[in-house]
Amino acid sequence: MTHVEINGGPADVGAVYRAATWNYGHFTSMQVRRRAVAGLALHLRRLRGGSAALFPDATSPSDDEIRAFIDHALRNEQDASVRVTVLPSLTNGASTDVMVSVSEPAREAPRPPLRVRTIRYERELPHLKHMATMGLTYHYLQARRAGFDDVLFAGQDGFLREGSVWNIAFWDGDRAIWPEAPMLAGITMQVLRLGMRRLGIPDETRRLTRESLNGMRAAAATNSHCPAQPIAAVDETAFPGDEALATLLQRAWQEALWEPVRTAH
Repeated sequence: MTHVEINGGPADVGAVYRAATWNYGHFTSMQVRRRAVAGLALHLRRLRGGSAALFPDATSPSDDEIRAFIDHALRNEQDASVRVTVLPSLTNGASTDVMVSVSEPAREAPRPPLRVRTIRYERELPHLKHMATMGLTYHYLQARRAGFDDVLFAGQDGFLREGSVWNIAFWDGDRAIWPEAPMLAGITMQVLRLGMRRLGIPDETRRLTRESLNGMRAAAATNSHCPAQPIAAVDETAFPGDEALATLLQRAWQEALWEPVRTAH
């Protein structure tokens, strides 16, 4: 199942070509289950913020219009992976186009712990989920060639930030700790933090270096495809309770509020 629409209609070759060759735009990725999305309001807020930053002079679709685009592109599918991309308009420089891609839903089975390595790298405009992904993909592939599963970025200041396409959380035995640094605030991370607060699980943000990890008990990666994937090791630092945090995050994920794509009115 793969289906692409632009502004609620079929995506023609010219529009898809533009999306593939003009690397300017922003997006959000989500999992749809029973035509609902965990943290849909957060995804819509992300899209509004991205458009304000990248297309400040253009008119962008409203939240209700984007929801309608998603609903239409899903057709009869109840469960799916959906990516919503905002691009410069092909025909009108005063507006933007919204491309909705629908594909198979992510597998929900538990995933094996990751072994990741750190690299000094900072994404451009790190607070935005934008289309300039060459750098992060390059470092991910280099890590794979070196025998690791993925890569964790540290800035030039030495502070840890984010993984290639995921946020990272640590567990010190008492609380969950998220890096405090310029990075993308992932929607899954935000949903998990809300769930942890509902459960009374303490969490905080903190500036972290590789040396900070020596006292950590566990670590996990979070993104829309997997809300809690254990991390077995970062570089040479192994985590003795590598699945403890993932278990807590799974509990927090069960607290997520799933919002229907289609509005009631």
